[in-house]
Amino acid sequence: MNVIAIVAAHTVRRLLAAALLVAPVLVHAQAPAITAKRISFGDAVRIALQQNITLQQALNDRALTAVTVQQQRNQFLPNLSLSTSTSGNVGQSFNQTAGTLVNRTSQTLNGGVTSGVTLFNGFQNFSLLKQARFGESASASDLARARQTVVFTVASNFLSLVTLQEQQGVQEQNLTSQQAQLAQVQLFVKAGRNSIADQYTQEAAVATAQSGVVSARRAVELAKVDLIQTLQLDPTQTYEFVPPVIDSTRTAPAFTLDGLLSSAFADRADLAAAKTRVDAANEALKSSSSTRWPSIGLTVGYNTAYTSLTDASFADQLNQRKGGSVGLSLSIPLFDRGNARVASQQAEISVENARLTNDRQRQTVALEVRRAFLDYQSALDQLSAARAQQRAADLALSATQERYRVGAATLTEVSVARAAQVSAASSLVNARYTLIFQQSLMSYYTGKLDPASVSFGGT
Repeated sequence: MNVIAIVAAHTVRRLLAAALLVAPVLVHAQAPAITAKRISFGDAVRIALQQNITLQQALNDRALTAVTVQQQRNQFLPNLSLSTSTSGNVGQSFNQTAGTLVNRTSQTLNGGVTSGVTLFNGFQNFSLLKQARFGESASASDLARARQTVVFTVASNFLSLVTLQEQQGVQEQNLTSQQAQLAQVQLFVKAGRNSIADQYTQEAAVATAQSGVVSARRAVELAKVDLIQTLQLDPTQTYEFVPPVIDSTRTAPAFTLDGLLSSAFADRADLAAAKTRVDAANEALKSSSSTRWPSIGLTVGYNTAYTSLTDASFADQLNQRKGGSVGLSLSIPLFDRGNARVASQQAEISVENARLTNDRQRQTVALEVRRAFLDYQSALDQLSAARAQQRAADLALSATQERYRVGAATLTEVSVARAAQVSAASSLVNARYTLIFQQSLMSYYTGKLDPASVSFGGT
C-alpha cells in the first residue's frame, strides 16, 4: 500500500511539474505579439505630475487663491459707471398765435458718468488683501507638498517593483539549483547509490520551486498594476516599466534625530502652509474689527441732458446742460445689532483653531520624522544581519552539497540547507531595499524631496 501511495504521489508531482512548465509555453504561443510601451522612472514622474487628480486639484486651488488676491487688489481702484435715461412726453400747450390748445410731444435724454473710491474703511481693504496673499502662499505650499507626495508615491511603487523583481530572481535561481540537484539525484539513483524516494522528494522540491517562480511573477505583475493606477494610465494597454539603476555600493548616510527634526521644521511645505494659515486668520480678525471704524469715500460725477422742447441743437444742449459734482461721504457706525462683535468673536475662534492645527501639524511632523529615523536605524541593523545570514547560508549549502556528493549527508540535509539559503537571499533583498526605502522616506519627511531631481539612495 505504501508503494502504491509513493507511485501515485510521484505521478501527481510529475504531472504538476509538466503543467507548470508547459502552461507558460502555451500561453506565450497563443498570445498575439503586443508591443509594450516602455516607461522609465523619469517618464513615470512626468506622467504623474501631469495626470494625478489630487495634484490637478491642488493646482486649481492655487489658481483660485491667485484670483482672490487679484480681486482684493482691485478693491483699491475706483469704480466707474455710465448711466443714461430717455423719455417721451405727450401733452397739450397753448398756442398764443392761434389762441388754441395744440397737442405736442417731446423727447428728453439724460446721461452721466460717476466714479467713487474708498479713502478709508478702517484698513479693512489692507487686511483683506494680506489675508488673500497669505492664503495664496499657503496654497502654494500645499501644491509643493502635493508634488512631493505624488513623486514619492511613484518612487515607492517603482521601488516595490524592483524589490519584487529581485525576489523573482531569487526564486528563479532556486529553481535552477533545484533542477540541477534533481539531475544529480537521478544519476545517483541510476547508479544504485540512492533510493527512488530521493528522486521523488527532489522532484517535489522542483515543483515547489516552480510554484514559487509563478507566485513571484504574479507579484511583479501586480506591482505593475499599482503603477498603472498611480499614473492614471490606460489599463487596456501593455506597459514595460524600466526600473531605475540603483547603486548598491554606496555607503548609507548617517542621520541624527536633531538634524532631521530641524530640517523638517524648516523645510516641510505642509508645516509652512499651517503657519501661513495662522497669519491669514489673524488678518481676518483685523478685518472683522475694522467695521467699528468710520469709513470715508470720495465720489465724482459728470452729467448732461437734451430735450426736444427747445430749438437748440443736440450738441449745443449737451454743452449747455453739462455739469459736474464732487462729494465726500463719511459713515460712522453707531449700532449694528452686534454684528461687529459677533464677527470678531468668530474670527478669534478661527485664529485659535488655526493655531491648534499648526501645533498638531508640528507634532505630526516630529512623530513622522522620529518614526522614520528609528525605522532607518533598524533597517541598517537588519541589512547587516541579513548579509551575515546570507554568507553563512551560502557556506552551509556549499558544504552540505559537497558532503552529499561524497555520500556523507542526506538529501534532507541538502534541502534544509537550500531552504535556509533561499530564505537568507530573500531576506537580504528585503533588507537592502527596505533601507533604500527608509532613506527615501528621510527626504520626504524632512521636506527636501525635489520632484525635479528625485533619485534612489543606495547601500
